[in-house]
Amino acid sequence: MELQAIQNKIYEIRGMKVMLDRDLAEIYGVETRTLNQSIKRNIERFPDDFMFQLTNEEVDNWKSQIVISNSIKMGLRRNPYVFTELGVAMLSSILNTKIAIQINISIMRAFVAIRQLTTNLPQNEFNKLQQEVKELKEYIEEAFADYNDINEDTRTQLELINLSLAELQAKRIGNQSRPRTGYIK
Repeated sequence: MELQAIQNKIYEIRGMKVMLDRDLAEIYGVETRTLNQSIKRNIERFPDDFMFQLTNEEVDNWKSQIVISNSIKMGLRRNPYVFTELGVAMLSSILNTKIAIQINISIMRAFVAIRQLTTNLPQNEFNKLQQEVKELKEYIEEAFADYNDINEDTRTQLELINLSLAELQAKRIGNQSRPRTGYIK
């Protein structure tokens, strides 16, 4: 399966990158109930950090992310289960077919690609973003030289820009001090 197609089925819920049971079943070429039955037979392999069931509020939020027109239930009898990267990896141990193994490899690559995109912003892009934010701040400060003459909205925007600059600096410092992972020779 194409990497982009898999990445489009990865959502962020509870601050984690997850995949829905119905999407995984579709990718593996099985029915959702068949996938869930296999999991229930091996439930001890799926602790809460591997798999959890969505709450009603999370289902509503998910529907809004994918712009579902039928807001009632979408044919769902119960809230879907979602699987973290660890849960998807564990699926390969209970779905032990050649197709399942190949699909699982593709899914793992998709999770890794998304993680790299979000954690490894190239330094030149980081510097460019930081420079653009500084230029925006300088422009607003020049345009409204007398801080007392600006309205509340503009004052709030300036405060948000200052906060963004501080966050960018913190991320930059945080990325530089982070120890490298891997084997040490």
